[in-house]
Amino acid sequence: MAGMINLPEPSLKGEISIEETLASRRSIRSYSDRALTMDEISQILWSAQGITADWGARTAPSAGGLFPMRIYLVAGKAENLNPGVYLYDPHNNALKPVRDGDYRGQLMSASLNQGCVGSAPISIIITAIPSITEARYGNRSMRYIDNEAGSISQNVYLQCEALGLGTVVIGAFNDDQVAEICSPDVSPRLIMPIGAR
Repeated sequence: MAGMINLPEPSLKGEISIEETLASRRSIRSYSDRALTMDEISQILWSAQGITADWGARTAPSAGGLFPMRIYLVAGKAENLNPGVYLYDPHNNALKPVRDGDYRGQLMSASLNQGCVGSAPISIIITAIPSITEARYGNRSMRYIDNEAGSISQNVYLQCEALGLGTVVIGAFNDDQVAEICSPDVSPRLIMPIGAR
């Protein structure tokens, strides 16, 4: 499997205001067949977990600054990126290949056969390593992890809206089957299929 894939630098200036993205944000389940660009993919992943300060602050808050979240990309149709499963490395704004091949069908099956997951050019899977948060917060850890997943999903919604893309949050899936696609070490929290409208 190939080494790390560097992503384009994310833009810090958008074409529409945060208020406009909030007003127009919708859950979109139908996508065009257009492949997503590496610029779009980089911007989406950065919005999910991008590093925004030298000390490691990210685009989404994390209880205690522990950052247990891991973002996986399931790519099926992306420019200059082979179909496969990738782990986002926020420290380097890069993708680490995890699996070769188009896993959209398997992810759709794990998502109770929701068609938008199979037809989207890409999906991101928002996951966590619970032990990172449990070590400090014990039985409150899953509450904090789910808060983080919600913050990440809203960031992705708004970033997609700003890019003219569509997405939806999927919470109905078989956890074990989704973890098989990513890693047995993670707890899947949400899936977001993404595509052009």
